[in-house]
Amino acid sequence: MKKPITLQNWNILLCLTGLFLLLSQNISAQFILQKENLTDKISIHNKAEYVDVGLLNISLEQVMHSKALDFKPMPNENTDFGFTTHHFWIRFQLKNTTDEELFYFFETARPITDVAELYTLKSDRQVTKYVSGDAIPLAKKSFDHRKTIFKIGLKPGEMQQFYLHVKSDGEMLTMPLVLHSFEGLMKITSFEQFVFGLFYGILSIAAILYMFFFFGMRDKTFLYYSSYVVFIGLLQFSVDGYFHEFITPQSGWLSLHSVIIFATVANFFLGRYAQIFLKIEVYSPFINKVFYVLYGLDLLLFLSLLFIPKVLSLSYPIANVLGLILLLLIIASQVVIYVKTKAIDRFFTIGVFFLICGFVVFILKNFSLLPQTFWTENGSKLGTGLEVIFLSLSMANLIRNLKNEREELQTLALQRSEEMNELKSYFLSNISHELRTPLNAILSLTDATANETDTAKIKSNCNIIKYSSQSLLSSVNDILDFSKIEKGELKLERHPFEPVKILEQIKSNAVHIAQDKDLKIKFTIAENFPEQLLGDAIRFGQITNNIINNALKFTQEGHVNIQLDWEQINETTITLLLEVKDTGVGIPKEKMNSIFDSFSQESINNKRKFGGLGLGLYIVKTLVDMHKGKVDIQSQLGIGTLCKVALNYELVKTEKKIVAVVPTEDYDLKGKRILVVEDNAMNQMVIKMITKKWLNTVVEFANNGEEGVNQLKTHPFDIVLMDLQMPVMDGYEATIAIRNGDAGEENKNIPIIAVTADVMESTKERVFEIGMNKYLSKPVDKDLLFENIKSLV
Repeated sequence: MKKPITLQNWNILLCLTGLFLLLSQNISAQFILQKENLTDKISIHNKAEYVDVGLLNISLEQVMHSKALDFKPMPNENTDFGFTTHHFWIRFQLKNTTDEELFYFFETARPITDVAELYTLKSDRQVTKYVSGDAIPLAKKSFDHRKTIFKIGLKPGEMQQFYLHVKSDGEMLTMPLVLHSFEGLMKITSFEQFVFGLFYGILSIAAILYMFFFFGMRDKTFLYYSSYVVFIGLLQFSVDGYFHEFITPQSGWLSLHSVIIFATVANFFLGRYAQIFLKIEVYSPFINKVFYVLYGLDLLLFLSLLFIPKVLSLSYPIANVLGLILLLLIIASQVVIYVKTKAIDRFFTIGVFFLICGFVVFILKNFSLLPQTFWTENGSKLGTGLEVIFLSLSMANLIRNLKNEREELQTLALQRSEEMNELKSYFLSNISHELRTPLNAILSLTDATANETDTAKIKSNCNIIKYSSQSLLSSVNDILDFSKIEKGELKLERHPFEPVKILEQIKSNAVHIAQDKDLKIKFTIAENFPEQLLGDAIRFGQITNNIINNALKFTQEGHVNIQLDWEQINETTITLLLEVKDTGVGIPKEKMNSIFDSFSQESINNKRKFGGLGLGLYIVKTLVDMHKGKVDIQSQLGIGTLCKVALNYELVKTEKKIVAVVPTEDYDLKGKRILVVEDNAMNQMVIKMITKKWLNTVVEFANNGEEGVNQLKTHPFDIVLMDLQMPVMDGYEATIAIRNGDAGEENKNIPIIAVTADVMESTKERVFEIGMNKYLSKPVDKDLLFENIKSLV
């Protein structure tokens, strides 16, 4: 009697039947692991079969039992299924015929493959599933590694069947089927770490270095090149699986899209770098426009990733096509440049050549035309690395060229600066001459008119003209002194002078201004003040005049008190103390630190309200510093200002009187003949008015240097008053001609006084270099003119 089939027996029967069917499937062959073929690396592609199930995501059971699936042999060791989103199933068997348990690490699809599932079926009915891929969080991978790797173990005599399911999101799907021993995997990993470390190290150094150059030189070529290196490095970082391993271990949107994002951005920066570096806009406007069209396509591709997720599967081939177009544009640009210039940057060309070589190796390997090796697998990386090296060399050329250009620009700027300085000096010399020439006439004629009339109204009007002219002359002097300070040409002279006399001269003008403004003004001079000091009389007068005028300018009501005092330091030296106190507008505390700056007044409104150039205190501070003295200003807003100046001078013990300040009552030259070489009729008239009251003096005029030299040849003269700026022959040329004997040997040493409106320091130096005896500036002081002539004749 037959026993009935129980439920338990029925389940056992079904399992045995399933296992029989599994093991009896028509697999073309199995890979036999024998002692003779056990190496560190084994490719099993020739014992494997694959099937493309399209977009159907079917299960292992469906694959195993479907008779409609047509498995085909794997064609080669680096079979490439192209850009695809299809599901692929691959099957193979492994049998261990050795008497030892074997462990291998099975490496298959690229690290950027989304999903890789390996099913192992053993004879004891055990089915095990392993997972990998960059769509899987790193912690959930069956083997924690950046690559798609599974660990396989076979007992002695054991046979296992394997089903591999792979799926990509549109990236190129390459399917090596390689078994690595533990030692072999360690060797490969160590070698890759060395090569990849070198590769990424070069890229990092280049990116950082040229970013520094960008910040240092502000040339966008360095920015675009550095950015390209960064993103091409990130692209390779993603392709190698490091981005998923270290940056996005939890997977996600960025992990799945990193390759296409970095490829798009790198494409843009490479294009911009090449576009600017090659200056293609200059050589081919058409190609330059095509570059911008390409950038537009890159932007559309990038935006599609954000807003149209379904486009991702098409993005990979599109990105590769755009990259190829960019290479063709760069090649075309270089061809155009070479045709037009017969010159080309060889390092840039070599760099692009290696990039193309890497691209070609990548394509040939994808078409299975090259064997599966480390170098063919990383051909694009090798090409990129060499490209970066040679492009960096081309950037070094750019740096050298930029350096040379900047040196040339600096040289040109220096030349322009020198030319501008010369032009500035020429302009100031001319402006001095053009302003001082009429001022000379105005002041001289005003003095003459005032002395010749007894009418009070006329005298008053003459004084107004005189003081206004002196104010204008003071402004001219400030401008010229400012220029001298800037150029470092301002110098102090050392001659005896009478400070009290100078203060008295300044006092008359100050009193007139104070009367016009209805201000009280008081001058106090200490008793026993030294008669003469050794120093620069003009600069002392300028310091005193600027401070007093400043006080009068900013005081609308009240008073201005001026006090001149002194302190003895030792037997030969004193400290001159000048104090000017006013009840003016005062200076705010926040402005005190800048009050001595050039073109500075208490506020910009003051310049409109009070006038002036804003140079007075700046010049005062400069002159006081040159005297090694001190200037101190104390001020309260709305109350007034106290200015203290301390200057050190040497005492003059001799009875010698300075020429400049001693009025002469008896203007008698005792028959001396004066030749005045002056082209300006007004200035000739001024000299005539000054000298017409001189006794026993003959004055004749020449309109230019040539006439002056000729007159010296034919008429005897005792002294020459020589203007400098004249037509035909100027004063410099005329003086040189006289000293060379062109006016006769007897006139080679005739005294010559420069009488000029040019007060530049360079002019003074030039005057004495060519042999002139004295230098007088216009407006001419009649007493000073007489005493200088008298001292020479």
